[in-house]
Amino acid sequence: MSDMSTPIDDRKARRNVAILVLAQAFLGAQMPMIYTIGGLAGQSLASNLCFATLPISLIVVATMLMANPMSWIMQTYGRRAGFWVGTAGGTLGAIIGAYALMQASFGLFLVGSFFTGFYQSAQGFYRFAAADTASDDFRPKAISYVMAGGLASAIIGPQLVKVTSDAMVVPFLGAYLTVIAINVIGSLLFLGIDIPKPPKPHVDAPRGRSVWELLTTPTIAVAVIVAMVSYSLMNLVMTSTPLAVVGCGFEQSTAADIVSAHVLAMFIPSFFTGHLIARFGARKIMAAGLMILGGAGVVALQGVELENFFIALILLGVGWNFGFIGATSMLAGAHEAHERGRIQGMNDMIVFGGVTVASLASGGLMNCSGGTAQDGWTAVNLAMVPLLALAGAALIWLVMRPQDADT
Repeated sequence: MSDMSTPIDDRKARRNVAILVLAQAFLGAQMPMIYTIGGLAGQSLASNLCFATLPISLIVVATMLMANPMSWIMQTYGRRAGFWVGTAGGTLGAIIGAYALMQASFGLFLVGSFFTGFYQSAQGFYRFAAADTASDDFRPKAISYVMAGGLASAIIGPQLVKVTSDAMVVPFLGAYLTVIAINVIGSLLFLGIDIPKPPKPHVDAPRGRSVWELLTTPTIAVAVIVAMVSYSLMNLVMTSTPLAVVGCGFEQSTAADIVSAHVLAMFIPSFFTGHLIARFGARKIMAAGLMILGGAGVVALQGVELENFFIALILLGVGWNFGFIGATSMLAGAHEAHERGRIQGMNDMIVFGGVTVASLASGGLMNCSGGTAQDGWTAVNLAMVPLLALAGAALIWLVMRPQDADT
């Protein structure tokens, strides 16, 4: 919702979007890097293979725990301050991770992964920041363009893994040193961002809806559920993919190529997702996303040939894009500026709470469900069914509500 009485000049919004696109592209490259090697590094350090993906899970746990504090920081001190806290966390996490690899310490590696989650939490707010200064018409496009910045990160990140992961005697050390440089250099981008802090309401001004009132608003509730399911399923399958690919006899470089194709599929649609939302509405795009996610699971269950991995992960990326961007657009239009500190942080906490469960389950399903990598991969993809049913039911319920019902 927005105040339509004052027209919004989108020139400032477009400048901010340009900076956020660059941030998503350059700084965001560290996440495909870490998601590609995190499980493999964890597998080499952990005493129990069932904990191989625990480093990825700790990133997601930190992302969830930092969602509300990060939202508060941005509401109180501005978007720039929050984004700098994120890059500081990313830098510290990579430093600790690099030291842990040198010491062959799984415990320290987990600590570094936790701080990496500070960056991922801040990155999640890029999409909301894109909407802050945008008009109603430009909002879905602004969100979509910023998400499209991930296209460059999809190319840069996995290719950097190929160049850096074996560049030093200690495996993966070069990749973590590269992540340090990415955070330090990328943090300078936010010097150019121009997003004013929300004005503090007067004492006698309306306080807005409580967190509970916001979460029980049907449109917001369904947006949160679909965002949570889309992101959780993407993480569930992607976290296990490098382990499944290598476990089925393919090379580590092949796993990086598959992850790269997946991340490309996550972000290439962003060039037109916003236009599709503006034309057809967020609900239809969210529904399409859920169906495509289901299609990814079906393809993955057909076999473990390279084409199955590639097609399934590409569908997984496109489904995530439609579901997550559609849900974000619907949420961004369902609350006022002075409510964003409450609902945006709570949204991301719920989303990454679901992602945390999915990430923790991913390693256990992959490594501890049967005796082969194929058995684990089957279990991972079957686990998609109940979450898809939840999101689909929620969206159908929203669509069937009377048009004049409270949104």
